[in-house]
Amino acid sequence: MSEKIYGIDMGTNSIKIYQKAAGVILHQKNMIAMVKKKEPLALGDEAYSMYEKAPKNIEVKQPIVNGVIADFTAMQTMIQLYFKGMHGKKFAEGLAAGGNAEFYIAVPSDITEVEKRAFFDLIASSSLKTKKIRIVEKPIADALGAGLDVMDATGRLIVNIGADTTEISLISLGGIVQSRLLKIGGTKFDEAIQQTVKKKHNLVIGMKSAERLKMQLASGIKEEEEITYDVMGRNLITGLPNRVTVTNHLIFEAMSESLSSIIDAIKFILEKTPPELSMDIMHDGICMTGASTHIKNLDLLIQQETGLSIMKMEEPELTVVKGLGMIMENPDYERLAHNLQDSDFH
Repeated sequence: MSEKIYGIDMGTNSIKIYQKAAGVILHQKNMIAMVKKKEPLALGDEAYSMYEKAPKNIEVKQPIVNGVIADFTAMQTMIQLYFKGMHGKKFAEGLAAGGNAEFYIAVPSDITEVEKRAFFDLIASSSLKTKKIRIVEKPIADALGAGLDVMDATGRLIVNIGADTTEISLISLGGIVQSRLLKIGGTKFDEAIQQTVKKKHNLVIGMKSAERLKMQLASGIKEEEEITYDVMGRNLITGLPNRVTVTNHLIFEAMSESLSSIIDAIKFILEKTPPELSMDIMHDGICMTGASTHIKNLDLLIQQETGLSIMKMEEPELTVVKGLGMIMENPDYERLAHNLQDSDFH
């Protein structure tokens, strides 16, 4: 029988929930559609289907921006409604009345204490009253979910390229030695593609179209062969719908600046790495996680620029929530979860 112990990874692009003894029970887009800014209409993938298509009285929003909570009320509403949807009204009322559930929340390491506190307060002040709320630093959960041993004295370098952020972390002995959080990720790539297509073809396209172009044409390394993909949008001059053909070379040009910033940040962390841990990284290489690592040849780019081997995951978007699950399931990892007042968490 599954226990009332949950791990939650609230990413910019998607929300994942793990239940002890049951595994991953939710993986949806982290979006909510609100009518007149207060009535929830749709959540997750259903809300995403309305994105860029909704009338003015329906607002479709992402409650998490750049890895932190941007809309506290919307995110809290989503969490509460997800539990009602997963378990029914009776279970949700039982949680609120009994207060016997436990939650493990993943948070980025390189954010302020106030921003970390917001993740704790999100659950603590909700109708899902609990007996315990623990905070886990995302890079630690990420590394565990990727199959790395984070408890020994070996240095592990993990690069998580998500929707809004890239988090680069050096881990040893269950803690973070060095970390850097960049406001660069899949969304930044999409915005750059939008702007480049607008400039090159006088075509205004939506974020969904830009994302499709990225999925079809993007590559970390410039390819010799030209590949094309047709995209629909609004002509900037005539104002009429139009279709243009976009090449992979144009997409590479659009993304090159952001990719260079990620490479520079990885090199910065490597330069700050203590010599003994540098030896470990030379031996084991870099572990890449996050949904944006699906971009073709991105691993090859990082390998060429750093000279290090690259380890990729089959489901890079799920490593954090799986890592939370490992902490919940294995008592040996309990010290990796913290109360907000723990001195080693600050």
